[in-house]
Amino acid sequence: MRLQHHPDVRAEHPTLAVGTFETAGISPEMPVDIEKFIARATRRLADGPESEFPEIQAWRRAFAKMGLKPTQYRCASESLLRRLRKEGSLPRIHPVIDLCNAVSVAYAIPIAVLDVAKISGSLEVRHARGDEKYVTFAGTVEHPNPGEVIFADEHGQAHARRWTNRQSGHSAVSATTSDVLIVSEGLHATAAEDVRLLIEAIADELRRP
Repeated sequence: MRLQHHPDVRAEHPTLAVGTFETAGISPEMPVDIEKFIARATRRLADGPESEFPEIQAWRRAFAKMGLKPTQYRCASESLLRRLRKEGSLPRIHPVIDLCNAVSVAYAIPIAVLDVAKISGSLEVRHARGDEKYVTFAGTVEHPNPGEVIFADEHGQAHARRWTNRQSGHSAVSATTSDVLIVSEGLHATAAEDVRLLIEAIADELRRP
Protein backbone atom coordinates (compact mmCIF):
# COMPACT_ATOMS: atom_id res chain seq x y z
CA MET A 1 0.00 0.00 0.00
CA ARG A 2 1.54 3.29 -1.14
CA LEU A 3 1.06 6.31 1.12
CA GLN A 4 2.31 9.80 0.39
CA HIS A 5 1.85 13.31 1.75
CA HIS A 6 1.16 16.04 -0.77
CA PRO A 7 4.02 18.57 -1.08
CA ASP A 8 1.67 21.36 0.04
CA VAL A 9 0.98 19.55 3.32
CA ARG A 10 4.67 18.99 3.93
CA ALA A 11 5.48 22.61 3.10
CA GLU A 12 2.88 23.86 5.58
CA HIS A 13 4.08 21.47 8.30
CA PRO A 14 7.87 21.12 7.86
CA THR A 15 8.38 19.20 11.13
CA LEU A 16 6.07 16.39 9.99
CA ALA A 17 7.42 12.89 10.64
CA VAL A 18 5.59 9.85 9.28
CA GLY A 19 5.86 6.15 10.06
CA THR A 20 3.97 3.29 8.47
CA PHE A 21 3.65 -0.45 9.00
CA GLU A 22 1.60 -2.86 6.93
CA THR A 23 0.74 -6.30 8.23
CA ALA A 24 -1.38 -9.20 7.02
CA GLY A 25 -3.28 -12.02 8.64
CA ILE A 26 -4.71 -10.21 11.65
CA SER A 27 -7.73 -11.63 13.46
CA PRO A 28 -10.03 -10.78 16.38
CA GLU A 29 -8.42 -13.60 18.38
CA MET A 30 -4.78 -12.55 18.10
CA PRO A 31 -3.04 -11.91 21.45
CA VAL A 32 -1.58 -8.48 22.21
CA ASP A 33 -0.06 -7.02 25.35
CA ILE A 34 -1.32 -3.47 25.87
CA GLU A 35 -1.02 -2.99 29.63
CA LYS A 36 2.61 -1.85 29.55
CA PHE A 37 1.67 0.94 27.14
CA ILE A 38 -1.35 1.98 29.19
CA ALA A 39 0.83 2.06 32.30
CA ARG A 40 3.38 4.30 30.58
CA ALA A 41 0.67 6.77 29.59
CA THR A 42 -0.88 6.70 33.06
CA ARG A 43 2.46 7.53 34.67
CA ARG A 44 2.94 10.46 32.36
CA LEU A 45 -0.58 11.77 32.97
CA ALA A 46 0.15 11.72 36.69
CA ASP A 47 2.69 14.50 36.08
CA GLY A 48 0.26 16.74 34.20
CA PRO A 49 -2.62 16.78 31.71
CA GLU A 50 -2.23 15.78 28.08
CA SER A 51 -2.71 19.39 26.97
CA GLU A 52 0.78 20.13 28.33
CA PHE A 53 2.50 17.39 26.31
CA PRO A 54 4.68 18.81 23.50
CA GLU A 55 3.33 16.15 21.13
CA ILE A 56 -0.23 17.36 21.73
CA GLN A 57 0.68 21.04 21.69
CA ALA A 58 2.24 20.59 18.24
CA TRP A 59 -0.98 19.11 16.89
CA ARG A 60 -3.03 21.86 18.53
CA ARG A 61 -0.91 24.44 16.71
CA ALA A 62 -1.41 22.55 13.44
CA PHE A 63 -5.17 22.41 13.92
CA ALA A 64 -5.26 26.14 14.68
CA LYS A 65 -3.22 26.75 11.53
CA MET A 66 -5.85 24.79 9.59
CA GLY A 67 -8.56 27.08 10.98
CA LEU A 68 -9.89 24.54 13.48
CA LYS A 69 -10.56 25.23 17.16
CA PRO A 70 -8.11 22.87 18.93
CA THR A 71 -10.40 22.20 21.89
CA GLN A 72 -13.29 21.34 19.59
CA TYR A 73 -11.35 19.19 17.13
CA ARG A 74 -8.65 17.14 18.81
CA CYS A 75 -6.08 14.82 17.28
CA ALA A 76 -6.79 11.15 17.98
CA SER A 77 -4.06 10.73 20.59
CA GLU A 78 -5.29 13.70 22.60
CA SER A 79 -8.84 12.32 22.60
CA LEU A 80 -7.59 8.94 23.80
CA LEU A 81 -5.38 10.46 26.49
CA ARG A 82 -8.27 12.60 27.67
CA ARG A 83 -10.48 9.53 27.95
CA LEU A 84 -7.78 7.58 29.78
CA ARG A 85 -7.28 10.44 32.25
CA LYS A 86 -11.01 10.78 32.95
CA GLU A 87 -12.07 7.12 32.90
CA GLY A 88 -8.88 5.26 33.74
CA SER A 89 -9.18 2.90 30.79
CA LEU A 90 -9.60 2.67 27.04
CA PRO A 91 -12.36 0.82 25.15
CA ARG A 92 -11.66 -2.67 23.80
CA ILE A 93 -12.59 -2.95 20.12
CA HIS A 94 -10.23 -5.31 18.25
CA PRO A 95 -6.75 -6.50 19.26
CA VAL A 96 -4.96 -4.40 16.62
CA ILE A 97 -7.03 -1.31 17.40
CA ASP A 98 -6.56 -1.87 21.13
CA LEU A 99 -2.80 -2.16 20.65
CA CYS A 100 -2.52 0.94 18.48
CA ASN A 101 -4.69 2.95 20.87
CA ALA A 102 -2.49 1.90 23.78
CA VAL A 103 0.71 2.74 21.90
CA SER A 104 -0.83 6.04 20.82
CA VAL A 105 -1.41 7.13 24.42
CA ALA A 106 2.01 5.83 25.47
CA TYR A 107 3.73 8.04 22.88
CA ALA A 108 1.03 10.78 22.73
CA ILE A 109 1.13 10.51 18.93
CA PRO A 110 -1.91 9.79 16.72
CA ILE A 111 -2.14 6.47 14.89
CA ALA A 112 -4.49 5.52 12.07
CA VAL A 113 -5.32 1.86 11.34
CA LEU A 114 -6.87 1.23 7.93
CA ASP A 115 -8.34 -1.90 6.33
CA VAL A 116 -6.24 -2.22 3.16
CA ALA A 117 -9.04 -4.05 1.33
CA LYS A 118 -11.22 -0.94 1.58
CA ILE A 119 -8.67 1.42 0.00
CA SER A 120 -8.73 1.98 -3.77
CA GLY A 121 -5.23 2.37 -5.17
CA SER A 122 -2.74 4.51 -3.33
CA LEU A 123 -3.44 6.81 -0.39
CA GLU A 124 -2.53 10.48 -0.16
CA VAL A 125 -2.71 12.95 2.70
CA ARG A 126 -3.79 16.14 0.93
CA HIS A 127 -6.14 19.09 0.97
CA ALA A 128 -9.72 18.18 0.10
CA ARG A 129 -11.39 19.46 -3.04
CA GLY A 130 -14.77 19.12 -1.36
CA ASP A 131 -16.22 16.42 -3.60
CA GLU A 132 -14.67 13.47 -1.74
CA LYS A 133 -16.89 10.96 0.02
CA TYR A 134 -16.48 10.31 3.73
CA VAL A 135 -18.50 7.60 5.48
CA THR A 136 -19.02 8.05 9.22
CA PHE A 137 -19.07 5.16 11.70
CA ALA A 138 -22.86 5.56 11.72
CA GLY A 139 -22.93 5.00 7.97
CA THR A 140 -23.88 8.50 6.92
CA VAL A 141 -22.03 10.24 4.10
CA GLU A 142 -20.22 13.56 4.48
CA HIS A 143 -18.12 15.67 2.14
CA PRO A 144 -14.98 17.22 3.62
CA ASN A 145 -14.69 20.99 3.46
CA PRO A 146 -12.51 22.30 0.63
CA GLY A 147 -8.97 22.77 1.91
CA GLU A 148 -9.42 20.37 4.82
CA VAL A 149 -6.56 17.87 5.22
CA ILE A 150 -7.79 14.33 4.52
CA PHE A 151 -6.57 10.82 3.75
CA ALA A 152 -7.85 10.24 0.21
CA ASP A 153 -7.59 7.25 -2.10
CA GLU A 154 -7.60 7.25 -5.90
CA HIS A 155 -11.41 6.98 -6.08
CA GLY A 156 -11.98 10.05 -3.95
CA GLN A 157 -12.86 8.15 -0.79
CA ALA A 158 -11.83 10.11 2.30
CA HIS A 159 -10.51 7.73 4.96
CA ALA A 160 -9.94 10.46 7.56
CA ARG A 161 -11.28 13.97 8.11
CA ARG A 162 -9.42 16.92 9.64
CA TRP A 163 -6.18 14.98 9.26
CA THR A 164 -5.70 13.14 12.56
CA ASN A 165 -9.07 14.04 14.06
CA ARG A 166 -11.45 11.34 12.79
CA GLN A 167 -11.12 8.18 10.71
CA SER A 168 -13.79 6.83 8.37
CA GLY A 169 -16.10 3.95 9.11
CA HIS A 170 -15.54 2.76 5.55
CA SER A 171 -12.00 1.48 6.17
CA ALA A 172 -12.30 0.81 9.89
CA VAL A 173 -10.97 -2.52 11.15
CA SER A 174 -13.69 -5.15 11.56
CA ALA A 175 -13.93 -8.84 12.42
CA THR A 176 -13.31 -9.72 8.76
CA THR A 177 -10.27 -7.48 8.29
CA SER A 178 -7.10 -9.34 7.33
CA ASP A 179 -4.57 -6.75 6.14
CA VAL A 180 -4.04 -3.33 7.74
CA LEU A 181 -2.00 -0.23 7.11
CA ILE A 182 -0.87 1.52 10.29
CA VAL A 183 0.10 5.19 9.96
CA SER A 184 1.55 7.45 12.63
CA GLU A 185 2.32 11.16 12.26
CA GLY A 186 4.06 13.53 14.62
CA LEU A 187 4.87 17.25 14.47
CA HIS A 188 6.83 17.95 17.66
CA ALA A 189 10.57 18.54 17.85
CA THR A 190 11.57 14.90 18.42
CA ALA A 191 8.84 13.44 16.21
CA ALA A 192 11.17 11.67 13.78
CA GLU A 193 12.75 9.53 16.49
CA ASP A 194 9.56 9.08 18.50
CA VAL A 195 7.53 7.94 15.48
CA ARG A 196 10.29 5.48 14.58
CA LEU A 197 10.22 3.99 18.07
CA LEU A 198 6.41 3.90 18.05
CA ILE A 199 6.29 1.93 14.81
CA GLU A 200 8.96 -0.45 16.11
CA ALA A 201 6.90 -1.05 19.27
CA ILE A 202 3.81 -1.93 17.23
CA ALA A 203 5.76 -4.13 14.82
CA ASP A 204 7.47 -6.00 17.66
CA GLU A 205 4.15 -6.68 19.37
CA LEU A 206 2.40 -7.86 16.20
CA ARG A 207 5.32 -10.13 15.31
CA ARG A 208 5.36 -11.70 18.76
CA PRO A 209 4.47 -15.45 18.61
